[in-house]
Amino acid sequence: MKRALVTGCAGFIGSNLVERLIRDGIEVIGVDDLSAGHKENLNGMDLFWYEADITDFHTMDRIISKHRPDVIFNQAASKKNICEKNPIRDLEVNGGGTLNLLQLAYLHKVKRFVHASTGSVYGEFGGEITETTPYNPVSYYGVSKMAGESYAKMFAKIMQVSISRYFHVYGPRQDDGPLGGVVSIFIKKLLNSEHPTIFGDGEQVRSFTYVGDVVEANIKAVEYPGIFNVASGTRTTIKHLLREIQSVSDLYQEPEFKDWQPGDIKNFYVNNTKATKELGIQWTPFRKGLTITILDKSYDHFKTGLK
Repeated sequence: MKRALVTGCAGFIGSNLVERLIRDGIEVIGVDDLSAGHKENLNGMDLFWYEADITDFHTMDRIISKHRPDVIFNQAASKKNICEKNPIRDLEVNGGGTLNLLQLAYLHKVKRFVHASTGSVYGEFGGEITETTPYNPVSYYGVSKMAGESYAKMFAKIMQVSISRYFHVYGPRQDDGPLGGVVSIFIKKLLNSEHPTIFGDGEQVRSFTYVGDVVEANIKAVEYPGIFNVASGTRTTIKHLLREIQSVSDLYQEPEFKDWQPGDIKNFYVNNTKATKELGIQWTPFRKGLTITILDKSYDHFKTGLK
């Protein structure tokens, strides 16, 4: 791998992946429509940058034909919170955009395709989730990501494709706005001396996974076609998450409880054995990942002095 194209490059996971690839000496072509990503996430990084939409077949064709990447990392996605407002756009990006990239990868003989998916394709499942657990999405987002996965699995018959199903990724650069992740939102609330909001009863179980481990899984997946649950394996409730953040940061505010959000899955019991063994991932301990994330958010908070 000498040259990589990263879609969604200005987003949380995409920008962390770009940073790692550049550090490893790989030439990076970055694509993002900035609907959710932030250009400042790429500050100081040396890459070929394009503000473009993966649903625009002809623009993506020009970019891929010009740079001829060895691998495409498809990190672009319609975020979960957007699907309720515009499910058609959600499907266009997560389904149609993925199909565009797969067709172009095959057309231009790109050697590898690494696709970012989500645990939401499993939906609400009562038992342990493995890579062979059937699809059962309970949200527009889960359905659209299932569509993208299905296209990727179809193309895996004629080219090398890897699919990484993410679970509750957190870490530096995670958005802490209304469409952001719960870890960053909780930290921001505490830094601002505000009450964190917990939807439901807070007993919903998650498998919070540090972004550095997700980046490592993407890079390893270049050489290992297949489907992988990219999850830490740690089972943590939302209530426990808040207590851990409070303990690490020494910042305390009582939570406010609100009604459940539509499509919110109450329990994830994820088996990560395949990614651990085949990709060789050594998962970052939860408190260590939280400490790094809190330090990063605290630095940004005090540097800007803005809420």
